[in-house]
Amino acid sequence: MQSQIPYLSLSIWLPVLFGLVILAIGRDSRAGLVRVLALIGSIVSLLPTIPLFTQFDNAAHGMQFVEKAPWIERFNIFYSLGIDGMSLWFVPLTAFITIIVVISAWEVIQDRVAQYMGAFLILSGLMIGVFCALDGLLFYFFFEATLIPMYIIIGVWGGANRVYAAFKFFLYTFFGSLLTLVAVIYLYNKSGSWDILAWHQLPLSMPEQIAIFVAFFMAFAVKVPMFPVHTWLPDVHVEAPTGGSAVLAAIMLKLGAYGFLRFSLPIVPDASHYLAPVVIVLSLIAVIYVGLVALVQKDMKKLVAYSSIAHMGFVTLGFFMFNDMGTQGAIMQMISHGFVSGAMFLCIGVLYDRAHSRQIADYGGVVNKMPRFAAFFILFSMANCGLPATSGFVGEFMVILGAVQFNFVTGILAATALILGAAYSLWMAKRVIFGKVTNHHVAELTDINGREFFMLGVLAIAVLAMGLYPAPFTDTMQTSVADLLKHAAQSKLALTAP
Repeated sequence: MQSQIPYLSLSIWLPVLFGLVILAIGRDSRAGLVRVLALIGSIVSLLPTIPLFTQFDNAAHGMQFVEKAPWIERFNIFYSLGIDGMSLWFVPLTAFITIIVVISAWEVIQDRVAQYMGAFLILSGLMIGVFCALDGLLFYFFFEATLIPMYIIIGVWGGANRVYAAFKFFLYTFFGSLLTLVAVIYLYNKSGSWDILAWHQLPLSMPEQIAIFVAFFMAFAVKVPMFPVHTWLPDVHVEAPTGGSAVLAAIMLKLGAYGFLRFSLPIVPDASHYLAPVVIVLSLIAVIYVGLVALVQKDMKKLVAYSSIAHMGFVTLGFFMFNDMGTQGAIMQMISHGFVSGAMFLCIGVLYDRAHSRQIADYGGVVNKMPRFAAFFILFSMANCGLPATSGFVGEFMVILGAVQFNFVTGILAATALILGAAYSLWMAKRVIFGKVTNHHVAELTDINGREFFMLGVLAIAVLAMGLYPAPFTDTMQTSVADLLKHAAQSKLALTAP
């Protein structure tokens, strides 16, 4: 469906434009103006994403809101955008999380306010570009460009080891993506086009498919991150500022998972089926082993970081079982994780802003001093462990059902994540929130203010709304998922036979 109004371009470039304007202001003496402009920019940037789901045709096949214009004609490169049911919700989710991050930093960030706000707005536009790009080189441009503002956010506003964390983040994700560049250039040379949808139809032999799958896997597995290339994430989360952790967990991890949907499964279906057992095993290790690692963490941010790896293991598990329930559940898990993980990191940030500690042992009895905050913290902890009626339950339950359809033992192993999730989430909540006040730092805590209440309240509504009524999400993705699975079930090997 061709779009008369360029909603996707507006969604991408409005936040980038506002970010550049804010950077141009660039003075801490105008911090008040910068904050207001950043909030206006993030809200205005959300507006063009609303028609995407209000006007989306659930029954239509193929891409919708398509935009296409020549970019570098000599090399047949186009500025080509479009979304389907699998990418639809990530556009408004990214814009929504950006608003929350701007609000969360309102009083906390006092130095280089313009640079902080500008970096997040530019990052928002670039991440939306990843979900919309239909040209291989345009996708790669957006995919790699997201590293720059996040690198700056971690390296400038992070903790004591922020430079180490920023370098680790950049090197892991950048080097993982180099093979992907080789793969997309190979696909261009073979097809004469950078069109991702054309690559879906491109005949490829099995050796070609395996090589391309490995190249894509290196980039997307690191970004997810999958076991065993996950070690960068806890270090980065611990050092990143609260807003950086929220965006990293809520959106940036989804870029890698989305890459599997748009590239690996449809472009190299035979290799995807052939190597699926390897991905499933790695996903189950992430779900179980990394869940156990989360249990022993003493730092709240590290615990939630490891829980993110475990939850994203559900996503890759759902994709590579090649059934409708598992794939839809994995996408639902991606959306839910955007709300829940972002909320968890923002809650930890609220405590850190007051007590300047993320150590679980430094808290206890918080409910006695911060009852409103405690209610939100418990809700998000429950959602993090997959409590029914919260968004965290929907995706995990669907993936487990898909796993049982695929293989009963796989379903049983996947279901252990619900037990482990409850263990580490509720164990942390018990030690931090309940009991008697254990030290003077907790005794001096004050409950959340109106700004923080609004920020967490909106996320709580999203978590409960998605958990109680997931139909709008599943309805929009159903046709696209069915088309993907049908395409992935058709071998390309016969097309390459002499």
